[in-house]
Amino acid sequence: MSWRRALKDTARSGIAVEKKRLEPLIAVRGAAGLAIVIALSLWLFGPAAAASSAFGAFQAAIATFQRSWRPRPELAIASGTSLAVSTFLGYLTISKEPLFLALLVVWTFAAGMSWAAGPTIGLIASSNVAIMLVTVTLPTSVAQAAGHAAMMIVGGLVQAALIVLFPVRRWGAHRDALADALAAEADYARRLRHDPVASFDPQPLMEARNAAAVTPRQARRRPAELHGARGIAERIRPVLASLADPAMGVPAEGHARDRVRELLASAAALLDAAAHAIRHGEPVAAPPAALATFRTPDTGSILTGAPYRAMTRLNTLLQDVVETAGGTPQEDTPHEGAPSGARGTAHSAENDGRSTPRPAPTDPGARGTAHSAENDGPSTPGRAPTHPGARGTARPARTPRSRPTTRTRPTFLALIPKALKAMRGELHRGSPITRHATRVSAVAATGYILGTWLPLGHGYWAPLTSVMVMRPDFSQTYSRAVARLAGTVIGVAVATGVVQAATPGTLQSGTLAVASAALMYLLMRTGQFATQACIAAYVVFLLGMGGEEWTQTVPERVLLTLMGGLLAMLAYAVYPAWETPRLRTRLADWLAAQGPYVAAVFGSYADPSVRDAPDVRGALLTARTARAAWHAAVARATAEPVRHRGLSRTAADDAEDALAQLGRVAMLLEAHLPERGATPVPPAARFADALRESTHKGAKAIRERRVPTWDAVREALEAWETEDTDKVVRNTATLVLDTLTELSEALDTAVPPMTLDGTAPEKPDGPRDPKDSATR
Repeated sequence: MSWRRALKDTARSGIAVEKKRLEPLIAVRGAAGLAIVIALSLWLFGPAAAASSAFGAFQAAIATFQRSWRPRPELAIASGTSLAVSTFLGYLTISKEPLFLALLVVWTFAAGMSWAAGPTIGLIASSNVAIMLVTVTLPTSVAQAAGHAAMMIVGGLVQAALIVLFPVRRWGAHRDALADALAAEADYARRLRHDPVASFDPQPLMEARNAAAVTPRQARRRPAELHGARGIAERIRPVLASLADPAMGVPAEGHARDRVRELLASAAALLDAAAHAIRHGEPVAAPPAALATFRTPDTGSILTGAPYRAMTRLNTLLQDVVETAGGTPQEDTPHEGAPSGARGTAHSAENDGRSTPRPAPTDPGARGTAHSAENDGPSTPGRAPTHPGARGTARPARTPRSRPTTRTRPTFLALIPKALKAMRGELHRGSPITRHATRVSAVAATGYILGTWLPLGHGYWAPLTSVMVMRPDFSQTYSRAVARLAGTVIGVAVATGVVQAATPGTLQSGTLAVASAALMYLLMRTGQFATQACIAAYVVFLLGMGGEEWTQTVPERVLLTLMGGLLAMLAYAVYPAWETPRLRTRLADWLAAQGPYVAAVFGSYADPSVRDAPDVRGALLTARTARAAWHAAVARATAEPVRHRGLSRTAADDAEDALAQLGRVAMLLEAHLPERGATPVPPAARFADALRESTHKGAKAIRERRVPTWDAVREALEAWETEDTDKVVRNTATLVLDTLTELSEALDTAVPPMTLDGTAPEKPDGPRDPKDSATR
């Protein structure tokens, strides 16, 4: 991408206003806390202290809006306290410019490194440094500085108290995360009706898993509908894919396919109903038509084998999710078949990206399936499984489910050592976080020196802008710089017009500042442009309350904001941290994580007696994390104005498809993992070992810009073909080797030799059509 196009795209992104759900009650609560702090400070200490305390309360409220599953009061208190410490230390050194510059460099470098601990901590730390540049100019003595710092802490405490006393959707974020996961699976089920091998983005499931980690105190107060539903959602995903995929036994067209489409539509309706119930804390209103689909008596005669098992398994899981989401109790309705945690649905697979159909083994669950009661079809012709939500239907008793385990989130204080460890892990020359910290500290010092040297006054506006807009990646830094400048111009213009027209006093200025903050809280999620405009107006009104005339702040604020934004953009161009050159490393990390997951699935067939080992689940979660890191890296690289270095966009897309297909092949096999006592498949162990070793070496080859080879996997597969073992698992192993070969072909960018007629020679197995399902 050229610089011109990159700048155009980032500018458009910066001034864009997104359509997001507004949260007026939370905005009113934050503004009320700010008003309380301002009123109290004006009454006790005067306008200057009120301005300092207002910044503390303002920043504490902003911290509570950040994406975090942690209780919001902790964030408010931490934000107010850290700003108070920064302000007090800054005032102690402000009279000696070299000492203050040293403190500013150290503080901004630490704030830059804090992004290693997560975006929430990084944003709070960066905002505190930026606001500190303003608040250190307000006190006139050490005693006043201590008083202002104390009032900032009070501001954080007031915001925290309001959150506790007036909660707004206390578990709203957790409910939304779980509801989004179920809604994503409902959408997936609908897409499978038209595209049986449709892709699925596991990000909602990952978000729901993050939200499920709670502190011990939260675990005691968590609503009942948030217990266990995430685990069921994880198990539903592979069952939906197994039911829809034609390779599992249902033809692409015909009566059976029509019934599968009906079942998928009904499953989507029930999942949507469960998502709505969880999101709003209401009982599940299951659609009668969806329930009727699972009562159809001829389903058992239409679907047989693996599709029938997938259908009954889906029925059981849907009943579980209806119960958990708050539907009709099912005490008198024991579930059919094996426990809902039975092997084969316990581990969802996500890595199917943009895959296209390819042949898969027929009925991977032909042996040792999780539901022994159902075998390969109904015991009585015409028997249909009990629909989700049914009552009083006699069904075979199942093994009681174990209570879902609670994922424990460490306390706030326990996170400090982990955050320091993450920062220490990023403290090396090649780290993008370290480069960001170096950039932001250098720009902050340069901006402060230039702002002080220029005869404009209020020189801190330049470093304040730089610290506020700079982020570790290119697109966010440039888009925020544009938003900051445009928002500042609009906000200052509006605020100046109001001040000139109304000439407000101290109380009126404070009221206007609170109104600007309330509007900012309301529009915060709609984009940076609206946020920055409100912040600009807020600062003008707040400093006006402190006694400054608008003519003292407006002109220099605009000019210094422009200078700070330009410094931030120039710094990234001079000392960048491009993501494009690191795409190979991200791809290698994904392969290194995907290989052990696929190997763990084959290992489960080699020794079914250890089927409850956490290897598959742990490997799956690692592969999910690597996949998410790859997609985030691709998104960042797409916006960068640099050429690819060894991995073109086409090669990256093809390699992504290959790795996604590798995950899909393993998922289809994983959805029917064997029960205890099933016949072991010893060659699967040798194949798993070869796969694990080869993917490790393949990841190293990708990092070193070499094309990976799969000789060990091929030899293990050839040795397997001489043994009379399960053909289904062996055929799946063949597909795994084909997918790995496609990965190597995607990364092989060498120009093939030309024939005498000027065309490229065909490969030994013939040309491959990208639309041919046998090759994808």
